[in-house]
Amino acid sequence: MALYVDIEKKCGDFLLKVKFTAEKEVLGLLGASGCGKSMTLKCIAGIEKPDKGVIRLDDKVFFDSEKRIHLPVQKRRVGYLFQDYALFPNMTVLQNILCGAGDRKKASEYVKRFFLEGKEQLYPAQLSGGQKQRVAIARALASDPQILLCDEATSALDPQTTSSILELLKDINQRFGITIVVITHQMAVVREICNQVAIMKDGQVVEHGRTIDIFNHPKSEVARELLQKDEGNA
Repeated sequence: MALYVDIEKKCGDFLLKVKFTAEKEVLGLLGASGCGKSMTLKCIAGIEKPDKGVIRLDDKVFFDSEKRIHLPVQKRRVGYLFQDYALFPNMTVLQNILCGAGDRKKASEYVKRFFLEGKEQLYPAQLSGGQKQRVAIARALASDPQILLCDEATSALDPQTTSSILELLKDINQRFGITIVVITHQMAVVREICNQVAIMKDGQVVEHGRTIDIFNHPKSEVARELLQKDEGNA
């Protein structure tokens, strides 16, 4: 699914003014904290409403200020993964997935698909970080989303678990053709799964293109700074 975003949103003194596209690929949104990455994802999901502009996934319009279109969250078919997993603590693994699946048979299929068999009756507090994230991904995909948004979805995980979750996300993208937008501060994550990157500063996209091109030949100061920090942490 091809995503098109061209929006503006004023939040106090901060102006979010972003424009980018993403095909059936994994796009990384990069930039310092407070540059507008999470707000951008929330606008795509319908959690926040832009002041003006357009958000479109293929021929399905999520938002169009001129046409006064603003689809509610439940009609956008967007999967959203949070850093803290956002699982319902008083629900079991199966019940959490059931919230996305809608029926028990489908929920059970996703339990198997994400290697959660034997953990159906456990609660989130009884799971490891990687298991929680697999439940979150299973719940998101069980609702048949056309796009998956990941807000620092691996930042709380250890390297080995992060690697397995990244492999899972790559497989989801390749097998189902779902566009995935990833926010992360981990450059290794970007190198591993992102075909494209959009680098943000102060509410705007300052560089957008293929990951390999930007990493090898960064044009913006922001991109160069991010890469220098990555090299310093290597």
